[in-house]
Amino acid sequence: MEVPHLEHKRLRRCDSAASVPQLCNSPTMIVMVGLPARGKTYISTKLTRYLNWIGVPTKMFNVGQYRRQAVKTYKNFEFFRSDNEEAMQIRKACASAALKDIATYFTKEQGQVAVFDATNTTRERRVVIMSFAKERGYKVFFVESICDDPEIIIENIKQVKFGSPDYVDRDIDEAIDDFIQRIECYKASYIPIDDDKDRKLSYIKIFDVGSRYLVNRVQDHIQSRIVYYLMNIHVTPRSIYLSRHGESELNLTGRIGGDSGLSPRGLKYAAALATFIKGQNIKDLKVWTSHMKRTVQTAEVLGVQYEQWKALNEIDAGVCEELTYEEIQEKFPTEFALRDQDKYRYRYPKGESYEDLVHRLEPVIMELERQENVLVICHQAIMRCLLAYFLDKAADELPYLRCPLHTVLKLTPVAYGCKMESCFLNIEAVNTHRDRPVNVSISRSPEEALQTLPTDI
Repeated sequence: MEVPHLEHKRLRRCDSAASVPQLCNSPTMIVMVGLPARGKTYISTKLTRYLNWIGVPTKMFNVGQYRRQAVKTYKNFEFFRSDNEEAMQIRKACASAALKDIATYFTKEQGQVAVFDATNTTRERRVVIMSFAKERGYKVFFVESICDDPEIIIENIKQVKFGSPDYVDRDIDEAIDDFIQRIECYKASYIPIDDDKDRKLSYIKIFDVGSRYLVNRVQDHIQSRIVYYLMNIHVTPRSIYLSRHGESELNLTGRIGGDSGLSPRGLKYAAALATFIKGQNIKDLKVWTSHMKRTVQTAEVLGVQYEQWKALNEIDAGVCEELTYEEIQEKFPTEFALRDQDKYRYRYPKGESYEDLVHRLEPVIMELERQENVLVICHQAIMRCLLAYFLDKAADELPYLRCPLHTVLKLTPVAYGCKMESCFLNIEAVNTHRDRPVNVSISRSPEEALQTLPTDI
């Protein structure tokens, strides 16, 4: 009786759009706190991307965007003076509009987490937010970013604020001066979260972009994951290089999975990759591979130390390992159609789904966030999952991201996202990409599904 039960669960996960366990019983508001140029929007953007990647529906609400919609032309810092009553009313209205949209997001879009990105520097504003959340049964977790290092602050202004719509076509020195005065406006009324008076609140304080942390009253699993993530991210300039292994013998025959070695062209690519990496002049580069022959053989040609991660192994295709797509369609037509219907959640019989890979790769992402320059030599499905995280791609896009053989993708984290450069190393290889099919529709009951599964399960 055990086997049908397990396979029934597998099929339900294929068919369910909500296969990720509910990580919180009620919606959660992540509320940013801190002066301007303290990395709040950077943190909000990364946190939103991470939670969506692990399957927790999350949306960011930036109050600055609401303000720019209400006031089309920004003049100067005078708008942020606490005694500017007209501007203060506009700012309060913008915050209220964002809170209203959060409520709509939770009720109509079934979101689980909302990131409220604003300064929220006054106790009065935080009381309003807590009252709003309490009335609706939302949990609240504050993230306060504190930084007094002038070098970090100025660098943050340079990297982020010059791309802001507030400073389009403004002189650099003028923009810096205006923004510094804007910060002073906020300082006049800023009351940090108090470790004594606010001891009943749930929060994390981040000091000087991660040199120290203070955590208080973590309420549940989702908040503990948020804390763990925030304690791992950093803002050090670096690059992450992603490459698939060189072309393998099984790639040549169109067979998926397996553990074959490199083809002659795959060996040429390994040599080309070594030359490419050497030409990058990367300081303290770390190299990671899977445990599979084709990634290890690719790394060995580099002539440097490398670290093997079992978590980087290719997706387990179960009973379909080492078959061609044509053979899978012939032997298991229903399974083939089910995978085309929902490739992200579909799990191969006795194997894995892309959704499984995301959970398997979470420790890899955490370590990538902690490290500086890393070259990851991996596999197509693995590379898609990693790319989806860095490029903020949705689950339905993830399984169809193009990750060709013999191509290096250089990822450079920037203020609110990630820049990607693609470099084909001029060694021909087979094309293993399979486009998203159209007009696929199939349904069946669990009982019918169990009857059509391969007999060796």
